[in-house]
Amino acid sequence: EVPSNPHEQEEIIETVEKDYYNDESWDASNYELEKLPEKLSLSEIDDDRTKLRKQLQAVSRKVSELILQNHPAYAAELQRVMELDRCLQAAGVVCAKGRKEVLHGKTIFTSASLGLLANYKKRQQLLGLLKSLHTIKTLQRTDLRLREMMEEEDYCGAIQLCLECQKAASTFRHFKCISELSSKLQDTLEMIEEQLDIALSKTCNGFDVKHYDKVQKAYNLLGKTQTAMDQLHMHFASAIHNTAFIIVLGYVELCSGGSQTNFQKRQYPDLCRNLTTDSFIPCLIDLCKALWEVMRSYYKTIQWHEQNDIFNKHTTEESSSENVEETFNRRYITQKLEYGRGRVWQDVQQKVKTYILGSDLSGFKLDEFIRVLDIVGRLIEIGEQFCGSKSEGLQDSLKQQSLNYFKNHHSARLDELRVFLENEGWELCPVKSSFNILQLMEYRFMRDWQAGRQSDVKTVDDTTPVRNNTLELGYFKDYLNQGNPFDVQPDEEENEDVYVGTGKEEGYGDSDSDNDVPDELKQDYIDELTGEALKNSRQIKRGISKNRSAGHKQAPIITNTTLNVLRVMGKYLKMMTVLRPISFDVITCLAQLFDFYLYTIFTFFGGDVIIISVLQGMDKSINNRLRITLYRIHDNMISTPTQPGNQTPETEDNREKIPPATISPCVNLDDPNGLFGLAERTVAVESLVFLADQLEFLQPYLESMIPANKKAFLQQFYAQTVKMGVELRRPVYKHVSIRAIDYDSILQQMGTVKWDIKEIMSQHNTYIDALLKKFINLNNKMMEVEMRIPIPKVVKDVIWEHCIRLANRVFVEGYSNAKKCSNEGRALMQLDFQQFLIKIDQIVEIKPVPEREFVETYIKAYYLPESQLESWIQDHKEYSSKQLLALINTVDHLNRKARQKLTNIIEDIDKTRR
Repeated sequence: EVPSNPHEQEEIIETVEKDYYNDESWDASNYELEKLPEKLSLSEIDDDRTKLRKQLQAVSRKVSELILQNHPAYAAELQRVMELDRCLQAAGVVCAKGRKEVLHGKTIFTSASLGLLANYKKRQQLLGLLKSLHTIKTLQRTDLRLREMMEEEDYCGAIQLCLECQKAASTFRHFKCISELSSKLQDTLEMIEEQLDIALSKTCNGFDVKHYDKVQKAYNLLGKTQTAMDQLHMHFASAIHNTAFIIVLGYVELCSGGSQTNFQKRQYPDLCRNLTTDSFIPCLIDLCKALWEVMRSYYKTIQWHEQNDIFNKHTTEESSSENVEETFNRRYITQKLEYGRGRVWQDVQQKVKTYILGSDLSGFKLDEFIRVLDIVGRLIEIGEQFCGSKSEGLQDSLKQQSLNYFKNHHSARLDELRVFLENEGWELCPVKSSFNILQLMEYRFMRDWQAGRQSDVKTVDDTTPVRNNTLELGYFKDYLNQGNPFDVQPDEEENEDVYVGTGKEEGYGDSDSDNDVPDELKQDYIDELTGEALKNSRQIKRGISKNRSAGHKQAPIITNTTLNVLRVMGKYLKMMTVLRPISFDVITCLAQLFDFYLYTIFTFFGGDVIIISVLQGMDKSINNRLRITLYRIHDNMISTPTQPGNQTPETEDNREKIPPATISPCVNLDDPNGLFGLAERTVAVESLVFLADQLEFLQPYLESMIPANKKAFLQQFYAQTVKMGVELRRPVYKHVSIRAIDYDSILQQMGTVKWDIKEIMSQHNTYIDALLKKFINLNNKMMEVEMRIPIPKVVKDVIWEHCIRLANRVFVEGYSNAKKCSNEGRALMQLDFQQFLIKIDQIVEIKPVPEREFVETYIKAYYLPESQLESWIQDHKEYSSKQLLALINTVDHLNRKARQKLTNIIEDIDKTRR
């Protein structure tokens, strides 16, 4: 029974188990049998059978309904299949007919016509292939052309051609031969870069603008401007090393005399140690010349880039991104070049430093050593102008060698000066009146300084800026395109025009002949005591002065020793100039030269320093500062002479000192006719004064050389030593004043005079005439000496001042020898002294009369009352105790008690003096 209700039918279908929907290979019967329990029940089996039957009937009915429902669509589709079959049959007929038509066309159009078309197409393909083969052939021949262009230094063209070939090779890379060609082109490009690097290295030793411009454009095409700059600095470092090595190697091989030693395998420092003394300076000059060429090339390289940057800034019209990249490249190159200045100079400095330290300079002469310092100093100046470096390393290496050399050299010069002084005859050196130290060859280097100093006088400014060498590129301006600063040779051939007879000018305006001597000098003095004779004396003196100075400037009074000291000082200054770090040590040694000269002049003509230092102020002619200076020089410089048989070991301090000089036996200081060596004394002392004046002239130059913290020493040297040259006149010329006049005879004549007279006298005593006569004789002898050498007025004034001072002290001493004295006797003393003052004024041109008050005060003290004598004695300690006691004993208006009191006061004063 099949339910007619569709809903019931659907419900029955839904009860069908899912396993029945499996694939067709599934066995439903087996499935149901397996579901049966172990204990079978007929009723349950029957129920399952009934249920399955109902489900089968429902499914069958459902299937039947679906078939009936889809039968129209099945029929329509079947119709379409039949239609498709008919179409396929028609297409088969058309194809067969087409084949027949094609076969017919083949018979109509012959194979020859189609072969012609095929051949034409093949021809076109072959033409294209031929063009490609020509291009390949050109590419293969490019290597030869590239080499030709490299030989022609057409680096830009070679690079452009190589890049174009690489581009073409990439177009034909489908050919097998092109792959090998591309590799070859890459090798060629690398070869071009190598050649370009070699061309870049050539600019280090000889910069050429056109050559460098080609190289830079080529690197710009390659896009490797920064790499080129890095390579350039490496080449400069190599050029410095190779240049120095080759030059030193050449001199070492030349000096080796063809020995079998292979110097090429030696290191640079070893080569420097194998140089001989004779080849040192020529090799140094050539080395500096070659290193200058390298530095000049670097400087020109910087200039080229600066000018090129300015040009590019005005002409570039590229995109913003390209401008940024180009700006970055320019900045990189500028910074690299600026930083490279220091590196290049450091390499140059190191090579020269190694060269200097590799040789022993102790055997050089001073001129040769100064030449070395001058060359290196010039190189240091170039370095300062090149990169602003002070070259501390190079200067320090020179400083120690220079100090060691200079210490030994200075010791030798001091010994040489001592020998000069011991053999000096103290004769005039005949120099011209226009002589100055800048005319000496040793001072030529200071002429520019003097010219600049004179120009500065017109525009004096205490705030004058210091010269900046880094801004004033003197060497790179003067020798930028040609020449070499180390080609300048010293003017050794220059002749000095300083001696009389080497020119038209005469030195002293006089001669040995007496033709120009006034007739008065040839007359004898019959009556020296008359006023007429005194008048003639002054006329003669004025005549000599007028005759000597007419039309002639007084030439400086110097000796050969003075000239020698000036020359040595000039060499010292030159050494100090070329090597500033040792300037203080050089000035110290220069000061010792003057110290020893001054000390020796004093010991020869002024006395013993040790005795002078013991006197401690008893001799008023010696300035206290001069005494301290002489004692300091003796203590610091003069060695103590070793006594015979004394085996005292020599100390380090005594080894650095020098023995005192001894005066030459040919110098006679005991001849009365020569005024006890007045000519020699004048030449000696005035040459010292001239030497001091030259040091005064050099003081600004020395101050500019010495460090600021050492200027106190220089000022002390000038104040305590140089200024003492003038002070030496007094003790030296005093010996002439003391010995030229016999003051003891005057004292003896004064002892015969009676001072206890009762009448006022109108006539002076004869001892005044005797003393004046001695003064006139002294004046005559001085004029005789002046015929041999010029005696400056200041020298005469010093001698006369000493004579008058001594005469005044003789007066006081003679007056104090009087046992008795009256008021009339005191008046006679005043008359005698006034007569002396009147007559001496006619002989000597010196005003006021020295120590005039010393005599007048002593004479007038006789008239003082008892109440004032005590204070007078306390205030006038310049008189000796004997002179004061004599004064008290001769005063009549003092009682015994007052005289005893004053005597006790004088004795107390005398004790304090002791």
